[in-house]
Amino acid sequence: MTTQTLTRQDADKAVLQNQLDKQRRAYLANPAPSYQQRVQDLKTLARLLREQQEPIIQAISADYGNRAREEILLYDIYPALSGIKEAIKRLKKWMKPKGRHTDFKAYPLSKNRIIPQPLGVIGVIVPWNFPINLSFSPLTNIFAAGNQAMVKMSADSQHLAELLNEICEQYFPEEKLTFIPDTSEIGPIFSSLKFDHLIFTGSSNTGRAVMRSAAENLTPVTLELGGKSPAIVGPDFPIKKAAEQLIYWKLVNAGQICVNVDYLFLPEDQLEPFIEHAKRYVQKRYPDFKNQDYTSIINSSSYQRLWSTLNDATAKGAKVTDLSAGKLNRDSELRKFPPHILTNVDDDMLVMQREIFGPLLPIITYSKPEEVIEYINARPRPLAIYPYTQDKNLQNLYIDKVMSGGVTVNNCVLHVGQHDIPFGGVGESGMGHYHGYEGFLTFSKLRPVFYQGPIDLLKLLRPPYGKLSARILNFMLKLTR
Repeated sequence: MTTQTLTRQDADKAVLQNQLDKQRRAYLANPAPSYQQRVQDLKTLARLLREQQEPIIQAISADYGNRAREEILLYDIYPALSGIKEAIKRLKKWMKPKGRHTDFKAYPLSKNRIIPQPLGVIGVIVPWNFPINLSFSPLTNIFAAGNQAMVKMSADSQHLAELLNEICEQYFPEEKLTFIPDTSEIGPIFSSLKFDHLIFTGSSNTGRAVMRSAAENLTPVTLELGGKSPAIVGPDFPIKKAAEQLIYWKLVNAGQICVNVDYLFLPEDQLEPFIEHAKRYVQKRYPDFKNQDYTSIINSSSYQRLWSTLNDATAKGAKVTDLSAGKLNRDSELRKFPPHILTNVDDDMLVMQREIFGPLLPIITYSKPEEVIEYINARPRPLAIYPYTQDKNLQNLYIDKVMSGGVTVNNCVLHVGQHDIPFGGVGESGMGHYHGYEGFLTFSKLRPVFYQGPIDLLKLLRPPYGKLSARILNFMLKLTR
């Protein structure tokens, strides 16, 4: 490692540490912001998004090369704004201290309370795929809980990161919120800072590195990772409807969604009808893949990775169906990847070993639900599962027998967009939750407070111990029976 590299890293660390110190001083000066102040912060967050909507859309599309405007509005900006509105609506209830039971016999006229209080300074590490949703949704919970925040954007979101870094000071003092563009050196430095909590969204491998860095400071972490999330179409579910929904989600953002369907289970007799319906759906909805409706793959390495994954599956015997009907040729500058269905897949293929993050859909056929359950449970726990069936017993069978971060029944992804249920992974797909009340709790310290009443019975149990203390203790123990 060169002296120049060390000097640059030292300089970056000093800048980040200085920013953290500023925010911590601001927190200590006002460690319990009022309800009114928190509401104002949330409204300012929403105002930033509304007033800067067009520059934000342009910056995100520039980072991608092309991203559909409608998808930015629907899956980035709208969820962030609606989440802020919902948090403001519920914040007073969330902040209210909660009474807890007190053992009256031992502590007469005393009381217990749980008081949610801000943790301090929260670090947020944001991926590139939904950069507004996955930064402003945590910020909503962070500000609702009364904290400060430092947000590190992805290296693949340079245009957006520079924009947010530039405009943020128009809305918030840097002691409250700052956005930090990423470089290869800043990432490890950022996660090694002594935050009061750190939330990371991204790959499992990077999540492990973030957790190792955070462990040095005993910084608690929330990890929102990925994995291979399956969909299961039951024998009773209309196959046309299933095909249209599943292919729709596989093509939103060109499949670059952490909770997207990574592989699909179909009844054996539904494979060919599914493929035919998928072809018709794609031809109808995407008559021209080169227009603005179909999003580009984020960068050249991801684009080449998808081709390598497809070529690997083909070489190992997978049957491949190009849903674009040959309309998309390989173009490393345009980076629009043609959607494919893959059948006859097996575990030796890369497409079944790692998260796809693109418009490839492997299909496995099955005859009994037990086959599905056994297959999924033999692998790392997914971020989501998607059972398609009207049979309540079958829905519950998959929900009860297969553990995952979340579930959407008879659709995909939509559990993530619900503001009153938590979002988070389990096992290798992540840990911790945010969204809604659970997000408020994640970024709060639930302070347990005991208020001593006017009668302190422990006075009777002070040394020197004797017959009185023995009788009292025997009586107390009898009360526990």
